[in-house]
Amino acid sequence: MFTGRMKMADMIASNYDLILMLPRFGIPLGFGEKSVKEVCRDNGVDDNFFLTVCNIYTFDDYQPDDEELASIDNRMVVEHLQASHRYYIDDRLPHLESHLKHITIGVGEQQSAILRKYFADYCREVREHVRREEKALGSVMEHFSSEEPLCKAVTEHYQKSHDNIKDKLSDLTQIILKYIPGDRLNEEMMELVFDIMQLSRDLEKHALIEEMLLAPPEDYSLSDREQEVLDLVAQGLSSKEIASRLNIAVNTVNTHRKSIARKTGIKSVAGLAVYAMLKKS
Repeated sequence: MFTGRMKMADMIASNYDLILMLPRFGIPLGFGEKSVKEVCRDNGVDDNFFLTVCNIYTFDDYQPDDEELASIDNRMVVEHLQASHRYYIDDRLPHLESHLKHITIGVGEQQSAILRKYFADYCREVREHVRREEKALGSVMEHFSSEEPLCKAVTEHYQKSHDNIKDKLSDLTQIILKYIPGDRLNEEMMELVFDIMQLSRDLEKHALIEEMLLAPPEDYSLSDREQEVLDLVAQGLSSKEIASRLNIAVNTVNTHRKSIARKTGIKSVAGLAVYAMLKKS
């Protein structure tokens, strides 16, 4: 796990996706040989929260402990999620749209129109999802001054929306790879595909932050979708077969399986099968 004593440059070098976290925390480049703790202090950032986010983004098996969760001000979590929303809407979607417009020039008017409409519809769906999530985050903010536990609405109610957004990004990648002619600006096509894959990973980690940091830490109950996946795992189905059965992406199934393993503490298929049977008995 990352610690505050590590050099910031070394931590970023170990996972280059983390460089995308810096502007969301207001941290500029040029930190020289300073440690993570020193860079955070210089920029007025809570280093414990920053490290928690970086660990979630980097390590699939990472789970903040109770002491770490207790040290995090939930307002910081909400502010980070809102900064991520701005990044998706104001930066990533226009960037992807620009690439898509460029590579579809000359591929045929009908093909170009279909692809652009698909992406425009996708952008509208993301913006609507963000609008609903911002409303839910506002509702969560109202609980900060009370003794009530934070509701799980933000994570559970929008879990399927997160899945749909990631699945449609995956579909767009497949469409580009299979149906855009191979002589069409290959370098830019590869850049677009990599950008889509990076955004998909980011959305997955975004959802994990909501689940880990906004949901009550003592509640490890499975969501309805996770229960569906668990039941199918217990039946011996592979991730690919589960994806086909539930009409979701394989990557989404794997995300649910990781969440199930984290919540239950059980990682083997045999163990999960026994757990599923005992849970129903």
